[in-house]
Amino acid sequence: MHTPIKTPLFAVPSIATSALDPRSTAVLRELVEVYVATGEPVGSRTLSRRLPLNLSPASIRNVMADLEEAGLLYAPHTSAGRLPTQQGLRLFVDGLLEFGDLAEEERAEIAARCAAHGRSLQDTLAEAGQMLSGLAGAAGLVVAPKGEAPLRHIEFVPLGPGRALVVLVQGDGRVENRVIEVPPGLPPSALVQAGNYLNARLSDRTLDETRANVMAEIAANRTALDALTTQVVEAGMATWAGGGSGSLILRGQARLLENMENLARVQEIQALFERLEAQETTLKLLELAQRGEGVQIFIGAESGIFSTAGLSVVVAPFRNAQEKIVGAIGVIGPSRINYGRVIPVVDYTARVIGRLLG
Repeated sequence: MHTPIKTPLFAVPSIATSALDPRSTAVLRELVEVYVATGEPVGSRTLSRRLPLNLSPASIRNVMADLEEAGLLYAPHTSAGRLPTQQGLRLFVDGLLEFGDLAEEERAEIAARCAAHGRSLQDTLAEAGQMLSGLAGAAGLVVAPKGEAPLRHIEFVPLGPGRALVVLVQGDGRVENRVIEVPPGLPPSALVQAGNYLNARLSDRTLDETRANVMAEIAANRTALDALTTQVVEAGMATWAGGGSGSLILRGQARLLENMENLARVQEIQALFERLEAQETTLKLLELAQRGEGVQIFIGAESGIFSTAGLSVVVAPFRNAQEKIVGAIGVIGPSRINYGRVIPVVDYTARVIGRLLG
């Protein structure tokens, strides 16, 4: 059984595999597989020893020159070997990659690692991200569903002129903080009153249920709140309404920094970590996962998360009992990540998480 792979809608157009002759196809596939395994430029002698074709190193060099002219390979300045370009990797992933299903032992191990017995959903998802990091040798990421547990407590904390922190404590013990804008000169008593008003209306309701109930009371003018306190409550409601993307769990970040001697590359990765902490990046990852039914693969700048080559995102959505996409799981790793291994692992893990949610 083959895992479904979807090409991103905004991918750079590449040459179809049918446009390559059998020799070029074989050389490109073998070169990328060697590169994925070693990370080093691949020379014609290496390929001549590995390929079952009766091709001399000189013949392979001619094929490699044609592939380079087609934009699928390039030659680093310090080596006579070749490396695949982003377009070459895309062609390999879309048309030349060979992979199968996971063994039963691997499925059982993934299911056991993701088992939710005695753990919160957040802990289970964090463990799944850690597991993917270890299996892929990359950073594991999970876009967790937004909390649907009943709320236990809401508190407003003043941060300074025009700003306040909303602290949400959920029934499962999770705490979520959000910053809102409040009217300038708002007295602290208004924040206390807003918190008391909302806490009196929780009654084991979820965030969405509380919001619907409160907004209905405000619309019907049944709150008995003064104008300033009503503005605080409305500001909180508006902020919570935009919280449907959930949160991002990232594990194994250090794996992206391993064996990186180039300071500029290290700084690039660190800047990526900062972007991953932003809410808009969480939304972007969820959007990427929703672009198709199966595993999505984004090479280099295709994802829109980073603008540099050398990194790839492999991500798959997971669904709740109503078959609605509520989150995503995957990895961010070097572009030479072992796609044949990572894709079925990400796909099956997403299915396991979906079953847990169901």
